[in-house]
Amino acid sequence: MMKRLLLKIKKPLLLSLFTALTLSMLLESEKAFSLSLAGLNLWFEKMIPTLLPFMILSGILIRMNLSDSFARLFAPLLRPVFRLSDSCLYVLVIGFLCGFPMGARVTAESLQHGKLSKREASLMLAFCNNIGPIYFSGFVLTLFPAAKPLPFWAGMYLLPLLYGLFLRRMVYRDIPCPVPAAGRCVLSSASRASSALSGRSLMAQTQEAVTSALVSQASLGGYMILFNLMNLLPDLFLPAKAVLPRALCGCLLEITGGLSRLDPSDAFWAFVLLPFGGLSCIFQTYSMIRDTGLSLRLYVFHKCVQTMLAFVYYAVLFSL
Repeated sequence: MMKRLLLKIKKPLLLSLFTALTLSMLLESEKAFSLSLAGLNLWFEKMIPTLLPFMILSGILIRMNLSDSFARLFAPLLRPVFRLSDSCLYVLVIGFLCGFPMGARVTAESLQHGKLSKREASLMLAFCNNIGPIYFSGFVLTLFPAAKPLPFWAGMYLLPLLYGLFLRRMVYRDIPCPVPAAGRCVLSSASRASSALSGRSLMAQTQEAVTSALVSQASLGGYMILFNLMNLLPDLFLPAKAVLPRALCGCLLEITGGLSRLDPSDAFWAFVLLPFGGLSCIFQTYSMIRDTGLSLRLYVFHKCVQTMLAFVYYAVLFSL
């Protein structure tokens, strides 16, 4: 009954949204052009140079069955804590170091190439797809400088890490722990099944990795332009005096454009909304996992939980 009601509401809602956005573009053509150009420039100047090389290199490592060897560099530190396979640790390291949406992409590629089970991929997607440290230090902390940045780094990265550890111990404890053998970790059956992929030539695997990365980058660019353009809607429906609500709506649509509209005095809301990432990030994540069978709803649920945890954490931090 509820599903049927939602379907009835969905079409009129989407039609209204499309009509409002089209009218906004016609009435505010210069502003629409400016927002679209801002999204395009952000994609071209930031996303492509910082993400495309990582996408290609990671794709080659996974396809050549070398990602586990890379993950073993971090295994002495991470495996005793998370008790996961090398393939999982690779996703964890890349997701946290390279930033969004590499966590989702590496999870999807590892699952598609048989290096992760679906259960393992679901766990990794829940907490490994975050804002990257380069973006956080170079953009966020520039807009909202902190005299003592360490607590903010902890809020950005330690919180999801602890949340992932909680999920591993409480919700995903059925995932088998890797068993050491002859000084090495025995891989899961899903990881062993991928070993045949490494037999293909480096040139063939590189070509696949480059093509896949370029397709993903094109999708990211489209979403960034679209959701940056949708910043027209808060300006249309909210009064001019509602500066903070407009900026918060912008953050929920496209995080970078929304943060740029926040005043430095509103830093609390900026740090709270960073774990969620905005609708643009959610749609970009969908573009990465859409052929894997992983649940986008579950991903959004985990992002909402992490946002609520961030709210509590920063409420305490700012009160001090």
